[in-house]
Amino acid sequence: MRAGHIVIFVTCSSREEAETIAGALLSGKIAACANIIPDVKSNFWWKGRIDSADETLLVLKTTKRNFRKAEKAVRRLHSYEVPEIIALPIAAGSKAYLGWITKSVK
Repeated sequence: MRAGHIVIFVTCSSREEAETIAGALLSGKIAACANIIPDVKSNFWWKGRIDSADETLLVLKTTKRNFRKAEKAVRRLHSYEVPEIIALPIAAGSKAYLGWITKSVK
């Protein structure tokens, strides 16, 4: 049976915050890969009004079974009251890459 690979998106307040979270998830073998994408402009509803922020996007590759561990670590390390922590399934991918993800998080 396949591992159920996912991509997790986390918007962070800064590059440093994204690097801290990525480092913790990688060293804990919760994520196989972390991409840090700076200079993201986010617009969103917050406390009854439209707000905006300059953020850094953290993109994590892992398995579905690691989602709760990733969520717990992000909540512990993140500065936001309600951080974005969403996962999307990887519908398809190269067998070698998906195998590498599975092996990396064991």
